[in-house]
Amino acid sequence: MARKSESGSNSPHGRTASLTSLRTQIDKLDQQILKLINERASLAIDIGRVKQDQAGDIFSPAREEEVIRNLLDSNKGPLEPTSIRAIYREIMSGSRSLQRLMKIAYLGGEYSYSHLAVLEKFGQSVEAIPVNSISAVFEAVNRKDVDCGVVPLENSTDGRVADTLEMFIRLPQLKICSEIRLRIHHHLIANCEQQEIRRVYSKGNALGQCRAWLSKNVPHASQHEVSSTADAARLAQSEPGAGAVASRQAAVRYGLKILASNIEDSPFNETRFAVIANQEVAKTGNDKTAVMFKVSHHPGSLVDALNLFKANKINLTWIESFPARTQKSEYIFFVDFEGHAEDPKVKRTLSSLADKCEMLTVLGSFPMAQITEE
Repeated sequence: MARKSESGSNSPHGRTASLTSLRTQIDKLDQQILKLINERASLAIDIGRVKQDQAGDIFSPAREEEVIRNLLDSNKGPLEPTSIRAIYREIMSGSRSLQRLMKIAYLGGEYSYSHLAVLEKFGQSVEAIPVNSISAVFEAVNRKDVDCGVVPLENSTDGRVADTLEMFIRLPQLKICSEIRLRIHHHLIANCEQQEIRRVYSKGNALGQCRAWLSKNVPHASQHEVSSTADAARLAQSEPGAGAVASRQAAVRYGLKILASNIEDSPFNETRFAVIANQEVAKTGNDKTAVMFKVSHHPGSLVDALNLFKANKINLTWIESFPARTQKSEYIFFVDFEGHAEDPKVKRTLSSLADKCEMLTVLGSFPMAQITEE
């Protein structure tokens, strides 16, 4: 049998030649991609000048969703949609920063879950500003010290985030301009071994989401609530015998060992965050609207209000009640639903709802988000 030539594809020389050729093609494509990205960035600068002349907002959730949707509709692979989203998130983040570096306030420190939500939505090219409370995020946005704030709105395990709803009541002029849905995975992290942990620190809702796992696997450790998972990681770094429930990224940031991964009691653990700002958002065709309202305190008033959504064939996606903080035992209801405030049937519904309510505030219309992994 004749031997393959040394230049054949199965020879080491042939494989090396083929690999070199493929890498050369990639190098050429990288140069073309770089050129096109910079051309795109130059256009973004021009857009920024137009926005500045028109006093427009740098962050345009509707436009950014349109860009991503168009790309995903055109994508024929092999890159997955999650990869396309991640690539263009950073391209758009860099382009925005050429217009002006956005300031985003969030709860906690580096690699708290709120910080991860900021990175998921806005990318790396922003100034992420940590604050110590949800109310401080709202106040920073209200004073216009920052462009936007990111606050937790609800969790699939614990439900509503009361501090956020309280602040919408106090500052109803602020709007939800976008949402972020983040799959939350908790990790037990520490500088010591698991059996040596005597105290576990984390934010209250994170401890609650891991309640069964912690009781079974570290029953000897006391649990301590702190203001954020980032603070918990810092304490675990500095205190002997301390552990934290926090993100994988926080473990890396603070040089801690991951002793156990995905310790949340529910595999479907998700937190929805609201991006709050002083701006309205245009329609995308795939939107939600959020409102809060108070009805008169008599039998059937809430049912009458909710029946308006049924009558106009509007699908509710969330409803929560919250004490109205009045002398009487009254409640404010938070609702979001499919559709944009400018949609005709939504306009009709809101007009009728206003007639039935003692108070109605539209908290904003915004693009629906897809869930992403932290």
